[in-house]
Formats: sequence, structure tokens, C-alpha cells
Amino acid sequence: MNKLIIIGAGGHGKVIADNALKNGYTDICFVDDHATGEVMGFPIIGTSADIPKLDDGKTDFIIGIGNNAVRKMIAEKYGVHWVRLIHPSAQIAACVTVGCGTVVMAGAVINACATVGAHCIINTRAVIEHDNIIDNYAHISPNATLGGTVHVGERTHIGIGATVINNIEVCENCVVGAGAAVVKNMRESGTYAGVPARKIK
Repeated sequence: MNKLIIIGAGGHGKVIADNALKNGYTDICFVDDHATGEVMGFPIIGTSADIPKLDDGKTDFIIGIGNNAVRKMIAEKYGVHWVRLIHPSAQIAACVTVGCGTVVMAGAVINACATVGAHCIINTRAVIEHDNIIDNYAHISPNATLGGTVHVGERTHIGIGATVINNIEVCENCVVGAGAAVVKNMRESGTYAGVPARKIK
């Protein structure tokens, strides 16, 4: 397999490295603007400024940063070969589309005819039901559950254990708090929390 460079050597980058190992990558390294040395035995070979010279046309890249806005900035800045990583234990149904740069973590479920955009995070044991549309740079956190025909906007973060019922639209650039229950459309960007979820800022 190609060499894989993970941009960001923090916690999310570590989980991506493990995902990459499960996908058969053996030549794995990191770039990070704030760390040096090694992570999980894999070398940190430079900073983001080094990405252009590390791009030899054969190397795969993926962003290991949880912040949606930062992920978007990096993806739009560098024209490298972005790879998608789907953990072998994830369950991906028929007619599902997963965009470039997206990571699907262990135990996640994406059901029939869902569409997941580019550079998204579908985290550990998240459930995305049938006919969902997850726009670019969104993050569906561990154990979050999205009912059927949910639309999640660009850069939106659905928190740990949150639930979104069927046929709901969550607009771009929202944060849905951990454990929240979304029972009506969210048409205004902001932070939502509670059961049922309400805008708090």
C-alpha cells in the first residue's frame, strides 16, 4: 500500500492511525505543528508547512484533527491525494456513498442509501440510518444516533450520545451537545443542548 501521512498527531490522529493499520497500511507517519518525535511508534516528519514537499503523487493523506473548521481549512489549502478510511468493523450498507478524506470508525453503522460527504468523521459506534445526508466536514460523535432521512449541514458537530429523530434537518455550523435529543429542525447555526434540544447560544 501507499505511504500514509496523517495531519495532526493528537488523540484523533491516534485513532486514525489504528484505523489505518486495520486497513493494511504499514508505512504511516504524522505531520504536526505542535509536536515532534513519535506517536504510537510512528514518526512525526514535519509540520503542515512541509505538506507540499511531502506530496510525491504516490502518498495518501488524511486529516487527523477533530475541529471541523480546521479540517475544512486544511482540505481546501492542500491539493493532495485524500484517502477515506473505513474501519473493518464498521457496517456500510448498499448504495452508501462516503466522500474522500472521511473516516468511519470502529463499530459505526451507515445504513442504506445514506450519503456522507468529504472529510467527515463518523465516530465510534455512531449510527446513521437510511437516506441520511451528511454534508462535508461534519462530525458525528461516538454513540450518536441519526434516524432515517436526516440532513446534517456542513461543519456541524453532533455530540456524544446525541439522538436526532427521523426527517430532521440540522443546518450548517451547529453544535449539538452530548446526550441531546433533536426533535425539530434546526435552521439557525449555534449550540443546542438538552432533551429536547434547545438553542443555548
